[in-house]
Amino acid sequence: MAAWSDLTFDVLEHITSFLPLPDHYRFGAVCKNWRSISKQKRQPPTPQLPWLVLEDDKETRNRKFYCLSEGKQYSIDIPELHGRYICGSSYGWLFAVDLKITGILINPFTRECYELPPFPEYNEYTNVSTLIEKMPSDYNGEPIGCTFEEMQTIIVWKAILSHDPKERSDFTAMILFGQMNEPAFWRPGDSSWTVIDGLDCSMDDILYFKGNFYVVAAMNLLSVVDFESKPKLIEVGLEIPAQISVEGCGLQRYLIDFNGHMLLIERFGHSDTNDKSNTDGFIVIEPKLEQNCYNIWDDIDGYALFLGRNACIHVDSCRVPKCKKNGIYFTHPTESISPVEFGYHDLGVFDMTNKTIGTFYSAEVIFPHVDSPVWITPNPW
Repeated sequence: MAAWSDLTFDVLEHITSFLPLPDHYRFGAVCKNWRSISKQKRQPPTPQLPWLVLEDDKETRNRKFYCLSEGKQYSIDIPELHGRYICGSSYGWLFAVDLKITGILINPFTRECYELPPFPEYNEYTNVSTLIEKMPSDYNGEPIGCTFEEMQTIIVWKAILSHDPKERSDFTAMILFGQMNEPAFWRPGDSSWTVIDGLDCSMDDILYFKGNFYVVAAMNLLSVVDFESKPKLIEVGLEIPAQISVEGCGLQRYLIDFNGHMLLIERFGHSDTNDKSNTDGFIVIEPKLEQNCYNIWDDIDGYALFLGRNACIHVDSCRVPKCKKNGIYFTHPTESISPVEFGYHDLGVFDMTNKTIGTFYSAEVIFPHVDSPVWITPNPW
């Protein structure tokens, strides 16, 4: 009988087409022949549930990840992420901010990286460029109203990409930044972020959909980014009343491209005695811009959604084991920066069928105090 190490190239390559990402690495550790197959990366990993990006390990400084499909935590040495706060995820790339309030865009599994220009000012009192100039070791000051550690976590609320940088070099990065979550964009080659003239309200989410960027604000106010002349937001003209008909209040709105349909998702909940927001459920709305109307969805066609500071993700539960059918997985950080509240997170999975909320993680998993967990779909090759 032939040894496992003597299996032909075609057979071994076919085997890798059935392996999730962690098993690809285990496959390559078996022997020299298998390792050479693994390094060629001809077969992408089989679909898995998204991972969660956690905080640095305090001793090793390795970045911790939680693999939802396995219910297992991994620790990976990624020096570029040491001490950085993750403020966004898109196409398997992470937006990360350090204590000097400078950012990078990085694929944590390939280590490809873009340096981002300084962020625009947080508000009229706190200019980020000034903060950076004041960061030598002999500077003992702090930004107005918060510490550098807190500014690191609030300067960017959300960050997404128009395309995967590995597939298109002319991608656009869009962020919601500052005290009012204003939109701004950057493209490779730009020396600075371009702030988009917005509305007099705070933005909740951004989406790249069919060639345009859309943003949503409170009261389901939907706008599109107009890049002509001076970039600005233009309201789409579709009124979508808040759908919260249960006891509670709207906490957050999300946008997602769901198989060619734009969906607007309302998260509603309540505040406890410590003024912490707690999620009670979600309402899924499909804005139909061309028809100037909208529909309310009772389910999401057997899929699952993953919402948070990431570009929202949808997964077909029929193709991915352990995926909750019609489930909405969510992670949400507190907006408070007080010493008591800072770092609080609201996370779980909402079942659209029976309208209940459960957990998606094992009891021994400890989520970070400061870094809000961020969903990522690994994009290793």
